[in-house]
Amino acid sequence: MQRLRLPAVLAAVLLALLPATARAADYPDPQPITGQQIIHDPTVIRLKSGGYVAYSTGGVIGARLSKDRRQWDDAGNAFAEPPSWWYEYNATGDPWAPDISYRAGRYWLYYAVSSWGTNHSAIGVATSRSGLPGTWTDRGKVFTSGTTDSWNAIDPAVVRADGRLWMAFGSYWTGIRLVELDPVTGRAVPGATVHHLATRPDAPYAVEGPSVVRHGRYYYLLASYDACCSGVNSTYKIRVGRSTKVTGPYTDSTGTPLLAGGGDLLLAGHGRFVGTGGESVFRDKGRDILAYHYYDAEDSGIPKLGLNTLQWTRDGWPIVR
Repeated sequence: MQRLRLPAVLAAVLLALLPATARAADYPDPQPITGQQIIHDPTVIRLKSGGYVAYSTGGVIGARLSKDRRQWDDAGNAFAEPPSWWYEYNATGDPWAPDISYRAGRYWLYYAVSSWGTNHSAIGVATSRSGLPGTWTDRGKVFTSGTTDSWNAIDPAVVRADGRLWMAFGSYWTGIRLVELDPVTGRAVPGATVHHLATRPDAPYAVEGPSVVRHGRYYYLLASYDACCSGVNSTYKIRVGRSTKVTGPYTDSTGTPLLAGGGDLLLAGHGRFVGTGGESVFRDKGRDILAYHYYDAEDSGIPKLGLNTLQWTRDGWPIVR
């Protein structure tokens, strides 16, 4: 039996010895899944009741359910109809890029409402005891942006750090930001500092869709760079930096700040899997799982769900497996 386990042990040792700069040598395909694979900007969680739920852009926050993280079934939408205030931000009441988390005995679903090409935007939140579609109660606006702001209040990602609750967000408009939330209401703390985490050197500052992950003594900021939403012409890719403080500064493995255009390439398109991005990270059975969408070049560029395990090198950088 010991001999049978040796290759796995050797693989773990070799992974630990990989330098940070070797992470992007190649990119794995998504883990095989079946059933309803179409999704965009996925957020996934393992439910306390068992099984998994994924929410996404599309519909009134589209929902998928799975018992084993392999077979996924369409489960309708988080809401039966859009809350009325969504129409302040677009004519069709379309929500974008949800983020699900669990705390204080409830599930919290953050999401954005906006229109393409504007930062007249808002992030809202809903709560549910079960996390299942059709059980959500909308709690209204969490944080907003307007045309005079230098940030865009979309693409929320909630993280707990040092006993406080934070929300990363942002898309174009100088990049990724962070604001503290009130843990009771789930809304932004009035007058809270809006921290700047990542940007690009030049307009249009094409970085969005943040996700913040804690591993060891570091916080890791993942973000989607370049362009989504163009099928096989999409150029999305996922980059990463880290910091010892959730508020930054974040740097890549070469020491380049993410505020100066840095960011190690974590996952890029390859083969049929085009425009990998819109990512989030969730814990499952003691492991970090990366969820994202890609555009399937062998199926008319339809966006589909990608799932991969995140492993960690000896010097503390994530690698996709």
